[in-house]
Amino acid sequence: AAFLTQTVCLDDTTVKFEIWDTAGQERYHSLALMYYRGAQAAIVVYDITNEESFARAKNWVKELQRQASPNIVIALSGNKADLANKRAVDFQEAQSYADDNSLLFMETSAKTSMNVNEIFMAIAKKLPKNEPQNPGANSARGRGVDLTEPRSRPYQPGVSVVVTKPPV
Repeated sequence: AAFLTQTVCLDDTTVKFEIWDTAGQERYHSLALMYYRGAQAAIVVYDITNEESFARAKNWVKELQRQASPNIVIALSGNKADLANKRAVDFQEAQSYADDNSLLFMETSAKTSMNVNEIFMAIAKKLPKNEPQNPGANSARGRGVDLTEPRSRPYQPGVSVVVTKPPV
């Protein structure tokens, strides 16, 4: 699994995402719980040109709904939107699935960066806002991000995000 960080500026707050990319591969499946147990958000990625990857994505969503925090923000990302002419998964089908499961949904393209920043912004907006705590408490993992505090501090506590996607 790869580890990355991504920062997003939201109003007067900077949200730092700590991202564990598990690649959605079966060999990582037994380790996945370790990555998403404390996650505040998850992005489940499927390939819009591959119907089987959408079916696997649905399994990951079920797993997250069953095992992860009850307050986790789950986003569904239909990747390879730049290959819409080779589409195998209907946009409306994916949107309906996302709506039925209370998921954020966007089609993205890692190749062209279409909607990549936007999906992180949408997640940041959905994260729970917390009451201000004493300064020493800001490093506590597992709490939400206070999106109301001004940018007097460079970053809010890291938001753990797990990204699962079908193998290439």
